[in-house]
Amino acid sequence: MFDIDLRSDTVTRPSDAMRDAARDADVGDDVYRDDPTMNDLERRAAALVGCEDALFVPTGTMGNQIAAGVHADPGSEVVADAEAHVVRWELGGLARNAGLQTRTLDAESGVLTPEQLHTVCHDADLHRPGTGLVCLENTHNARGGLAIPVDRIRAAADAAHESDVPVHLDGARLFNACVALDVDPAEMVAPVDSVLFCLSKGLGAPVGSVLAGSEAFVDEARRLRKLHGGGMRQVGIVAAPGLLALENRTRLAEDHEHAARLAAGLDALDGLSVPTPETNIVVADVSDAPFDAPAFVDACADRGVGCGAIDDACVRFCTHLDVDRAAVETALDRIETICTGST
Repeated sequence: MFDIDLRSDTVTRPSDAMRDAARDADVGDDVYRDDPTMNDLERRAAALVGCEDALFVPTGTMGNQIAAGVHADPGSEVVADAEAHVVRWELGGLARNAGLQTRTLDAESGVLTPEQLHTVCHDADLHRPGTGLVCLENTHNARGGLAIPVDRIRAAADAAHESDVPVHLDGARLFNACVALDVDPAEMVAPVDSVLFCLSKGLGAPVGSVLAGSEAFVDEARRLRKLHGGGMRQVGIVAAPGLLALENRTRLAEDHEHAARLAAGLDALDGLSVPTPETNIVVADVSDAPFDAPAFVDACADRGVGCGAIDDACVRFCTHLDVDRAAVETALDRIETICTGST
């Protein structure tokens, strides 16, 4: 459809090495815990983020939903940013899957503050449900791929823990944040009780995410994964590419460089306003252009460039391992013809 696809880093294709690894993987029945490749992946993933144990899940959404179900009792509240992925993009799963209700706050800077959490976290009483979980996100997708510093994650987590409320980190793009901030993943995850990160997206695996935490947390998460239909059999064929994906962490810096170049080039075009991105997500405001965001996206598609409208005013571009510097420059040249009205 697009020869330069910047809609999302989810569009990456597995490398030849990943395809070979999948074909040659040593496999077994993972429900019986005897798939050696998956066992290796979960051990390595847990060690990478400094957790006792880890669990492979097919998708990040499933991982977030399982984490909420483990941490919070039905009927309790989940506190999250109003723009968080678990609130906006997971089909109301907190309510449907775990019987939880959400209390949303505005975390414009990407993370809830201790003051906000001290105000909202509370015990159950005769009239109100108690706070069962706080969800944080890093990087923050809907707020432009913000990389949240670990001290701010820690401050939020400490505030929640003061009220005996556990904290889950939706780290779908965790390693983008760690690379951007030059922070070890285990240090970033240390303040929270569980973390979810994707093996796909910028790391390039064809499928899969990892949910990590304490041994007790993962034991219960494994039961809930089964409940969600996620008990799988010979999954070494997807674990093997996942192991290779873990080695792609440092190359995320290239995606950030390409995003910065893309943002600068777009910002220089008439009608577009584009802040410098912190990671690999570029958000262009087209409010001053003679077209709205959906029309701009359609015009880009006509020129072979994939992107997506966030709303009527903003368009998102996402760099990834299948887009090199030459592709970024070509995309800018094509988009310039939209802004100048040339053909």
